[in-house]
Amino acid sequence: MLSIPSDQNSKLTFQELDLDLGCGSCVLLRCILIILDAGKTLSARRWHASFSQDGYLDIAKVLRRIQRGGVHPSIKGVVWEFLLGCYDPNSTFEERSLIKEQRRQRYRMWKSECQMMVSVIGSGRFIATPLLDDDGLPIDQSLIGLPISDKKTRQWMQTLHQIGLDVVRTDQALVFYETESNQAKLWDVLAVYAWMDNDIGYVRGMNDICSPMVILLDNEADSFWCFERAMRRMRENFRTNASSMGVQLQLSTLSQIMKTVDPRLHQHLEDLDGGEYLFAFRMLMVLFRREFSFVDTLYLWELMWAMEYDPNMFSLYEEYEDTKREDYVPALNDKLLKKYGKFQRKNLKTGNTEQQLNTLSVFLVASVLEIKNRRILKEAKDVDDVVKILGDITSHLDAKKACDEALKIHKKYLSKGIVNAKSHGAEVASIFADISILSRHLRRVQDLPLLA
Repeated sequence: MLSIPSDQNSKLTFQELDLDLGCGSCVLLRCILIILDAGKTLSARRWHASFSQDGYLDIAKVLRRIQRGGVHPSIKGVVWEFLLGCYDPNSTFEERSLIKEQRRQRYRMWKSECQMMVSVIGSGRFIATPLLDDDGLPIDQSLIGLPISDKKTRQWMQTLHQIGLDVVRTDQALVFYETESNQAKLWDVLAVYAWMDNDIGYVRGMNDICSPMVILLDNEADSFWCFERAMRRMRENFRTNASSMGVQLQLSTLSQIMKTVDPRLHQHLEDLDGGEYLFAFRMLMVLFRREFSFVDTLYLWELMWAMEYDPNMFSLYEEYEDTKREDYVPALNDKLLKKYGKFQRKNLKTGNTEQQLNTLSVFLVASVLEIKNRRILKEAKDVDDVVKILGDITSHLDAKKACDEALKIHKKYLSKGIVNAKSHGAEVASIFADISILSRHLRRVQDLPLLA
């Protein structure tokens, strides 16, 4: 079921869209497309018309289209590259072509490095069984190309097994993953990313973020860089240890938001021992992959990324020495403000610089709770009931409606003057004062599958 924005002139058509996904294969992606009035969906024609002769992108025009009705399936991949900061809209075709080739070469180099250690990488196959035994020694020496000389290599090889298990479970209903070569493509991207991210590496759930990018972008290296940019925004969600979880700060922010915009519902959740909002763990960690169908997830993500868009993202993400943090100067005049997504634009206008409030996903969870407000208040007798009520929304949420509601909650929250880091920090400390309780809840959550 595809969520449709409320519009009397909207109409549904069932279409079969052939997407050339590379590797000599053409996969039939059956999806329900929204055919809207002119000015709603960003079509391929409107997308191409948004570039100047030299290649400069009118990002303000593009954001307006996306925020109204999403992106046509035929151009989702290339549009996402801009939304996630892979490319600067204020760049030429030639400049982006050079960047693309440099990144592809870098990915090939990293993949070759990984392949020298584990020969299966890049072979069109993948593994879902352990490479090493409990003592860290190779189980099948033929799969290991180089001696295991350090802790990083050993940990990475142990991770490949988990990546393989997760790849098997990823989007099983899609035709795309019926072939092992496409599963291997996802495995390769995640394996290379795990090798390059020395801090967090791979954590279960990253496969669900990466999968759409592997499907939508023909070139594997392009998929990797799109995923890498997405992880720049989300990687802290996956930083988990024995006493805390990556989304802990977002959950505390959610608690503060609900306490402000709907104190009655918040108090009810507190009474149910749900005031820490751990039931929202998976929503935030994998950006609602459980709550929305695959097609709806793509629509939701691009709405969110368009609303959060910051035109300075590319410069901030680049690691070149000549890129300096002070280059980022928030624009305040009307013309430049239009280059920001409406969510980020509101933050700039109100002077909100608190990082945890710059994430639309937290307000989106709040909007879901508001949508289910009456039922939670009436039916929920414990936290398990809340989980069940939220579970019932799967594939029945209107993504556009939820995003619009999230923006309203964001506006309401900011209008109450809650953007105060000191008071919010005190709230965080209060919510998570008892680490032993949090750890006990965390172990329960981590034992649950991220996706059904």
